[in-house]
Amino acid sequence: MRKPSLAIIFLTVFVDLVGFGLVLPLLPNYSRSFGATAFQVGCIMASYSLMQFLFAPAWGALSDRIGRRPVLLASTSVAVLSYATFAWGSTLSGSTALLVILGSRIVAGMCGANITVAQAYIADITPPEERSTRMGLIGMAFGLGFIVGPALAVGSQALARWAGASPALVSAAPGMLAAGLCLANFLSAFIRLPESWVPGTAPTTRRTRINQYRNTLGKPTVGFLILIFFLATFGFTCFESTLGLMVQQNFGLADEDAARTNAILFCYAGLIGAIVQAGPIGRLVKSLGEARLIAGSLLIFGAAMLPLPFIHGSHALDWSIFLKPAGIQWGLLLLVVGGLAIGSGLTRPPLFGMLSHLTPADEQGATLGVAQSAGALARVFGPPCAGLLFDRHPSWPYVLCGVLALATGFQAWRRLVRSAPPA
Repeated sequence: MRKPSLAIIFLTVFVDLVGFGLVLPLLPNYSRSFGATAFQVGCIMASYSLMQFLFAPAWGALSDRIGRRPVLLASTSVAVLSYATFAWGSTLSGSTALLVILGSRIVAGMCGANITVAQAYIADITPPEERSTRMGLIGMAFGLGFIVGPALAVGSQALARWAGASPALVSAAPGMLAAGLCLANFLSAFIRLPESWVPGTAPTTRRTRINQYRNTLGKPTVGFLILIFFLATFGFTCFESTLGLMVQQNFGLADEDAARTNAILFCYAGLIGAIVQAGPIGRLVKSLGEARLIAGSLLIFGAAMLPLPFIHGSHALDWSIFLKPAGIQWGLLLLVVGGLAIGSGLTRPPLFGMLSHLTPADEQGATLGVAQSAGALARVFGPPCAGLLFDRHPSWPYVLCGVLALATGFQAWRRLVRSAPPA
């Protein structure tokens, strides 16, 4: 039997996230071009996370019973179908296109819930003292996927135009590329990914979904960690969904400049998050411990969120701006966004490492599934809440989430560091 490989599971998650990043930036414009209202665009965007919320615990619990490999292979193979369907929907028009695209996102969300199984796989093959470090690989895959995916989306369409493809094929190119990457991912995993969890190694308890939630959330420390993950994810989605609007308003940018600037800031934040989770996270866990790192990361995130909406300027972002006085405002904005990305990047690995420590081997998938489900629920509610708050005043989403992060960080210090109650 082949030895389980961390590199293969990382590649599996990374390619999944590249496929997601290929499609995500196109959804709003595609949907609006097919006649969708803003509310319908929001529903299509939220459908992916809603399916993750519903299916993450189920995938995790199933992998505890039958093994990680078959669940990962099944979900990855169906992801090929979801992206191929998206590509087909991109060539249609009107309500038919919207329904097909909505269906593709529902199926993609069901498959995307397999991140739970990837985390359980890492827990299976990693000694307890190294789990927080290796859980950082999942976050690194997220960061890199959001950098590479959008770039490939733009590149695939540019290549299709250069090749003289029809407008319909240009629109379908990103979905076709995502489907092809997922197919290659499935074949690679099928050939090279061994099983990490042998069912029957420990007795597995089968529970209904409601009972699984009750069992997991009923453990004080585990339940509190999952609440932290929900709030941290909620805060970051509020940042994601309003950053472009806030920068456009505060710096007086035209639509095209605002879109380009938002893409640059997202890549910048994703790159910093990936570096943090790939590099210093292991040393920080060893020197500070998971509990201190979780509390500290929330305090960093909150401290960066609060000043963000109060930074104003009057020029678009380009490289020459830093040679002018106006570059001070952009430098300050990059500094704050960088701090926010560091705080967010430091939260996930120790949190999931600590969850893994507190969970029996035969319940790793189920417990991590409940946690991922909570994160997906935060991504469902975060964008509309942030939009409502932003309409009232552009600073409200950032002030609310900043204060919430600081309060959660202090509470985490009190409960996880000072009190350290049992699981």
